[in-house]
Amino acid sequence: MPSPHPYSHSQEHSEQRSLFGEILDWMLTPLLLLWPLSLAITWAVAQSLANKPFDRALEYNVRTLAQQVRVDGEGRLLFSLPLPEHAVLRSDEADLMYYQVLGRSGQRLAGEVLFPAFPSASTAAATGRVLLRDDELHGIELRVAALWVELPWAAGGPVLVQVAETREKRSVLATEIIKGVMLPQFIILPLAVLLVWLALTRGIRPLQRLEQRIRVRKPEDLSALNTHLVPLEVLPLVTAVNDLLGRLRGSLATQKRFLADAAHQLKTPLAGLRMQAELALRQDFNTDDLKRSLQQVGRSSERATHTVNQLLALARAEGAGATLQRQPCNLVVLAVEVMQDVLPLAWSQQVDIGYEGADAQDPGVWVQGNPVLLKELVRNLLTNALHYCPQGGSASPAVTLRVLPEPIRLHQRPPTVVLQVEDNGSGIAAEDKAFIFEPFFRPLGNTVDGSGLGLPIVQEIARQHGADLQLLDAHPARQPKGTCAVLCLPTVPAVSPVAQ
Repeated sequence: MPSPHPYSHSQEHSEQRSLFGEILDWMLTPLLLLWPLSLAITWAVAQSLANKPFDRALEYNVRTLAQQVRVDGEGRLLFSLPLPEHAVLRSDEADLMYYQVLGRSGQRLAGEVLFPAFPSASTAAATGRVLLRDDELHGIELRVAALWVELPWAAGGPVLVQVAETREKRSVLATEIIKGVMLPQFIILPLAVLLVWLALTRGIRPLQRLEQRIRVRKPEDLSALNTHLVPLEVLPLVTAVNDLLGRLRGSLATQKRFLADAAHQLKTPLAGLRMQAELALRQDFNTDDLKRSLQQVGRSSERATHTVNQLLALARAEGAGATLQRQPCNLVVLAVEVMQDVLPLAWSQQVDIGYEGADAQDPGVWVQGNPVLLKELVRNLLTNALHYCPQGGSASPAVTLRVLPEPIRLHQRPPTVVLQVEDNGSGIAAEDKAFIFEPFFRPLGNTVDGSGLGLPIVQEIARQHGADLQLLDAHPARQPKGTCAVLCLPTVPAVSPVAQ
């Protein structure tokens, strides 16, 4: 039932469902469908009620006439009315009365000649009981009462006495009952529709107030909505919105902090580029000074490029949650490929880099993940370890990459494979471990060139793959302690070369 209401949508949103209209439909449609059924039932009940008093009058009349049938001394049937006929039959101006008395052989003793015959299927088994039926005479509907009378000393069977009455009074009474019942409904039904409308309009006012509270909010206001004035049915929705606002606040705060840190980190290399360019433009600059300035420009641009690449890698890792394409990956193959890519950096810094652990053919080295992001994870761990290896000390700088499948398990935990990147550098100070995964965080006194984004990228990629990441001391009992990055990833069944 289409109906306008305060929450009706505009024409361009007409295909959307209206909660107000749907509730109104479900409330009014049964009511309007049941109303004709109520009319039919009321009519049937009215007919039955109208028949009862007049049927009792007919029974009285037929019994009164039956008392006038008697047998004389010779066994003959006699019928006489000591009172006027209209007094005996209680006739009135609204209806016509007819009667007939038939003897035991079917001869007419009194009454109408043309009278509806008693149904042939019936017998005199109901002697002494008044039988009521509907019949017709000259096309006029009648209500007929019949009584079989068994007379003593009368041979040949009982006598049939019938009294009929037209149905005018019955129709009038049934119509009056219908009017008395149904006419008030023509007033009550529209009133009920109006009351349902008003009740629904009042019931959705909290939604209107909630809409107004949301509309008047400023774009920067992400505080939680007040739930004290919200109906219980809407409370889960408002709670979910508040949860979304909370997560949105956290996301925006992270973005603002990230942008501020990124701007700060890019400001230093860009300022160096500008300064070196200004120095190179001085007229008193000789060739050696110009060459040094250009070298510094190259280093500053390389640092800016590295920072931008790291920012893009972190953004790509954070945004890959819902759309991350996963496939079975051989962790040994990925790790060795990345190690081969960073070999030039290890040689330039004179760091001994090597691999230990499982072979690519081992079954426990397969994981379900994104190969590009997993390579980015291993690359950041390796380059971070290469940058923090000791330079010029007594110990020879070394970085070790390991992939270790989990041994035979005696418990129900899913199998895992462990990726380790170990170095013999100075390690992580205890006071820095709480901040080591913060973007752009770098320990005080650190002279290593970097952006502070490598470990946050590793942590985000690990989270996307359901992996557990820890940074431990490689050699806690000696100095330098070194660092060992331990990553545990759930494994999947090995993939055959043909399936690959």
